[in-house]
Parts: sequence; structure tokens; C-alpha cells
Amino acid sequence: MYNINNRVMYRFLIVMTISSTIGLQAWRTLFNNFAVEITGLEGVHIGVIQSVREIPGFLALLVVFILLLIREHRLSALSILCLGLGVALTGLFPSYIGLIGTTLLMSFGFHYYETTNQSLTLQYFDKNTSPYVFGKQRSYSSAANIGVGVLIYLLEPFLSYLWLYLSIGGLIIVSALWGFSQDPSARDTVPQRKKMIFRKRYGLFYFLTFMAGARRQIFIAFSVFLMVKNFGFSVKEITLLFVINNIINYFLSPYIGKCIIRFGERKVLSLEYFSLIFIFIAYATVQSRLIIALLYILDHIFFNFAIAIRTYFQIIGDPQDIAPSMAVGFTINHIAAVVLPAIGGILWMTDYRIPFIAAAVMSLISLVAVQMIPTHKVK
Repeated sequence: MYNINNRVMYRFLIVMTISSTIGLQAWRTLFNNFAVEITGLEGVHIGVIQSVREIPGFLALLVVFILLLIREHRLSALSILCLGLGVALTGLFPSYIGLIGTTLLMSFGFHYYETTNQSLTLQYFDKNTSPYVFGKQRSYSSAANIGVGVLIYLLEPFLSYLWLYLSIGGLIIVSALWGFSQDPSARDTVPQRKKMIFRKRYGLFYFLTFMAGARRQIFIAFSVFLMVKNFGFSVKEITLLFVINNIINYFLSPYIGKCIIRFGERKVLSLEYFSLIFIFIAYATVQSRLIIALLYILDHIFFNFAIAIRTYFQIIGDPQDIAPSMAVGFTINHIAAVVLPAIGGILWMTDYRIPFIAAAVMSLISLVAVQMIPTHKVK
């Protein structure tokens, strides 16, 4: 049913995606404990490092110019190499400045791979296959998240932070070297423009990308904080929810891709935003721990629906614009990463409900906007 006509590229992207997921998840899992226990950092330092981590997302548009020097699949492997090096070196530089440097290296690798991954998937798989491929990537990412969590849990009693970082980073570096040995490219793909592309007819794609990033940042910044501060969730309970989310998404993500193929981007995104309106209102109003936990799981599920924003671009976009447009889109998506958490934090101090009500309003606006997506395939 799904025309995965380039199995080499499919395998390449799956392996690179798993490596990217392992690197980011390992960094997230170990970072706070390492920063406090080994480096002795305070909250202000953590905040700066987390902000620094988003800088490469803003600079994803530079991918367009890097592609003047290196082929896109090579840049994917190079990005994974940078990610692996960033993780591996973290334990060797246990200082504030050291963490800023290794975090930047890790983050450039992660964000630039994500940009090239989106671009290559849309270039090499047609409109009736790319949603399924994106879904499979999300599925394998969920499995990798669980795997790296179990790995750290088993190794932590026996290895220091230094050797944990070196071991996991080394594994990613080996994967990157494998990636350099591959050539999954095809001669019949459309050459990509090597310059910045902004087109008026892509305006809806830009807008939906920004709104998706804004909504996601509110969820990341405040959902778990709400669960811990207002409902007293423990570390074990949050971890259990994390595992449940990834198990569900491992099985569900490919089906979300199939639904996009069958029902179209407009219907899938409409379902997402319609549901999110009520989810965010519920975040702001319910007082049940069980319901809050359920909302957290549902929000994770609906996050996967954002695949449809990328495949919508595949429908309306010039095939030559895919690489530069994915780079621009990734930058737009990260505009909210620095602005919204700070604004939301100020609003939280007035009333914790305000950020969630704002997210519900954003979801309503997005629901209206997606009605402009055509229900037929635009060539």
C-alpha cells in the first residue's frame, strides 16, 4: 500500500532518527542531576543553558547555506556526529561554561538533523507515503525513548556520569560513522534551491508551524509543572506517565500517518485542534489527578498529528522548495521557544490557569486556520 520505493533512504532515516532520539533523551535524563550533583549549578544557570539549547533551532535556516557545501544526507550524518560528540563530551567538562559549550554542540546536531530529516522524507517519499514514514519514525523514536531510559536505569549504579555520557555518546558516534558510509541519495530527486525561500502562498504553512510551536511550548513548560506543583505528582509517577506515553505512541504513530493518508491533512488537524481546545480548558479547570494524567497522555498523542503540517506543505509546495522551506519552518517553530515560557511564567504568577486558557485560544485560532487547507490534492 505504501510506496517505500527507496528502502535505502528509509533505513538511513530510521537509524539516524533513532540515534537522534537516544542522544536527546539521554541528555535530558542525565542533565539536571549532573548539573546539580557534579557541576553545582543553580536555577539561573539551568535557565540560561536551556535557553542556549534553543539557539540552534532559531538558526536552522542556515542549513540552506550549508547545503551549498555538503549534500543533504551527508549533513544528516554530520549532525548526528555533532550530537554524539556533544553528549560524549558533556561529562568531560563539568562546569557552567563547559555545559554551555557541549549543550550547543549537542543541540546543533539535534536540530539540524531534524531539519534535514523532514526535508529528505518529503523529497524521497510521495504524498501517499510520507505521512506513514513520519509515523514510523515517531514510533521508533518512542521505542528509543524507552530503551535509553531502561539503559540508564540499569547502568547508573555501575557507571559514573562521565562513563554514561561517553558510552551513549560513543554509540551515537558509531551510528554517525555508519551514516557517512551510506549513500541513500537518488539521481531522480528534484534539485533543491540553495537560498532562503519565503512565498506568500506558503503563508498558512508558516502560520500553522508557528502556532504548533507556541502550543507545544506551553505544554512543555507548564503541564508537568502543574502536575507536580498543584497535584503533587512524584518523580516515579511522572516517569510512569512518560513510559505509558511512549508505549502508546510506538503503536499509534504509524496509524496516525495512515489516517493522514486516508482522510487528509485538513480533517486530521481539525480533530487535533478541536480536541486541544477542550484539553487545555480542562488543564485550567479540573481538580482530579487521574484526569490530569489522562490529559497529559492525550496531549502527547495529539502532538503526533503535527505531521500533517509538514505533509500539507508537500501538497502545496514547489518540490525545489522543500529543503529551504523546512529550514525556515523549523526556525519559525522555535520563535515561541524563548518568548512564550517567559511570558507564560509571568502570567502563571497571576493565575496558573491563564497559560492554559491562552493555549486553548491558540488551538481555536488554529482550528479556524486549518479550514483553509484544501481537501483535494493540490499539484
